[in-house]
Amino acid sequence: MDNAAFEMHEGTIPNGSCPGKMSAIPRMEKKKQWSLMSVFLVCLLACTVTTAVGVLILSLVYINNPQPHSEPKPQTTIPTLQKAVDPKFQFLNHLPKSKVFEFSGGEIQWARYRNNIKDYLSIEEEAFGSSLNSQRSQMTLGTLRIKRNGLRAPHWHFNANEHGYLAQGTAWIGVVDDGHVVTTYNVTAGQVIFFPKNTLHWIKNVGNEDCYFLLFFSTHDELQTLDVDDVFFSTPEDIASRSLKPEGGISFIRSFQKQKEDQAVNLPPNLADLVMNANYAQSPDSLVWRYFYDLKGSKEYRFPGGIIQLAQYWKNESGLSNNEKIFSKFLNQHQNALSLCTLRIYNNGLRQPHFHFNANEMGYVISGCAKVGIINTKGTTEFDIHVGDVIFFPIGTQHYIKSACDEDLLFILAFSTRDQLQTLDMDDYFQATADHILAQLFFKKQSEFKKIPRFNEDQAINLP
Repeated sequence: MDNAAFEMHEGTIPNGSCPGKMSAIPRMEKKKQWSLMSVFLVCLLACTVTTAVGVLILSLVYINNPQPHSEPKPQTTIPTLQKAVDPKFQFLNHLPKSKVFEFSGGEIQWARYRNNIKDYLSIEEEAFGSSLNSQRSQMTLGTLRIKRNGLRAPHWHFNANEHGYLAQGTAWIGVVDDGHVVTTYNVTAGQVIFFPKNTLHWIKNVGNEDCYFLLFFSTHDELQTLDVDDVFFSTPEDIASRSLKPEGGISFIRSFQKQKEDQAVNLPPNLADLVMNANYAQSPDSLVWRYFYDLKGSKEYRFPGGIIQLAQYWKNESGLSNNEKIFSKFLNQHQNALSLCTLRIYNNGLRQPHFHFNANEMGYVISGCAKVGIINTKGTTEFDIHVGDVIFFPIGTQHYIKSACDEDLLFILAFSTRDQLQTLDMDDYFQATADHILAQLFFKKQSEFKKIPRFNEDQAINLP
């Protein structure tokens, strides 16, 4: 059978063919062409959208990171030159140059470590504070001046025992221990006070001149202290009222007004109107001598070039008074307690080179002037000291002090031990070392060491 559809000529319609069937063929071809066109348009649209999204992403990246990801060019920087600190300031603090903290009733100055280096006034002060902390000295020093009738407010220290030496004036001391026992006593120039850590205490000037205390604290960190007035005003009123149970209840508590100025050392201008009858009682010696020591009245250890007096623990109590025994035992019961002493060196006298086995040493110059030398693994450091200067000798560091003024040199010294101080002087360890050992060490004939004399009198402080 012939297929008329394949034999059709252009412009003719085959006989006997169905017109509808014939017209469907072009339509199918058109539909096929439109399907291909649709696919093409969809692909084109997808490409366009993808390109637009990519451009948008790149734009956002460029906005957030405008600099190309290339290696940065080396920049020329101008180095900051820092002033070199003299090594002596690891051991020396010019306390009179430090910041004075002023209060209505007096003032305080510090030679201590500070957590924030911005609190130091100078790089020399920072060097001293950092040395105390890095050496774990267990020592901080402060001076406290209290005006006539002034009061160092009742307070306690979280992290340190406190030892004080009264250089001038007369004061009345109060101490409240953990057994609620109140001990009060008077102290005069040349005597020592002691407050264990977390023991509430106060100091009231009861003389006619300023009191001037030299205070040592057994911490190389920043001292942490709370004053009673600060605690009171920080306590919620209802809690304070229920605790104290005053007449008038909470209304009485609300009648207290917090002062704008810090009252750490207090002296109200209307004190005469506030206090009508002051009683400065003295507790029994059995209580007082736990917190007090009459250093100026204690035994004098005399040497050719000076005098030493000690407020410390004594293993051998022979020669101590009953009251001194109380202080010695009580001091030794407290961890990280300090030992104190006064050192007087006559004109041109020398505290010969020595070191301490069991303590760091800190001192304050009360009078006179001197040359100090410190010998450690880095060599010898020498410097001059004057009134108000503070010195620090790390444990095991050999040091010496030579008086350089016409007047006597007077120190108050503190040592970071609650036990009896252990010290070795240069002449003692030379005499104790076999002469043949010294000969071999110094390349010197053994007989030459016979020229070093032995003295019957201790030469710890000597004269030429």
